[in-house]
Amino acid sequence: MARTAELKRKTKETDIHLILNLDGEGKSNINTGIGFFDHMLNALSRHSLMDLEVNVVGDLEVDCHHTVEDVGIVLGQCLAKALANKEGIQRYGHTILPMDEALSLAAIDLSGRAYLVFDCPFTAENIGDLKSEMIEEFFYALTSNAAMNLHLKLLSGNNNHHMAEALFKSFAKALSHAIAPCDKIKGAWSTKGSL
Repeated sequence: MARTAELKRKTKETDIHLILNLDGEGKSNINTGIGFFDHMLNALSRHSLMDLEVNVVGDLEVDCHHTVEDVGIVLGQCLAKALANKEGIQRYGHTILPMDEALSLAAIDLSGRAYLVFDCPFTAENIGDLKSEMIEEFFYALTSNAAMNLHLKLLSGNNNHHMAEALFKSFAKALSHAIAPCDKIKGAWSTKGSL
């Protein structure tokens, strides 16, 4: 069964079309209008091995907030849709990933319960054309809509570009583990019998 999802979401603030394939090759086509955010989403796709297409027309004349948050919402919804009842997947994933001086930890439980712990002290207000505070907003929107438990922690770093990239890549690797099928797991991996 194909683990794919496609969603369109249009509001007065954003117009988003997103296509996700969990069993892809890490191919991406990202156009949000925010260069650094595109870079991070490309890294997320590549290092999770998910194919991801994102096209957004957002109210960037206001700022980047609505675009970044709404992409998180739609990506989370697509993850939930593509995973369906979550039968036969690993459910958990974790990674500690270095990027030069930056070191990031990501741990995921696709539990059906949304909770984000975000311990990432950026020191720059902006990273390229992305407000650094919007990285937490993106992951909050994603975890809420995917119903996942996610812990993200920067263990070290002083270059904000490296810190952000380490976060997105560690999340990608942890997610790739969590969504991976396992032949030994029958049904949902939970004592409750469902997730």
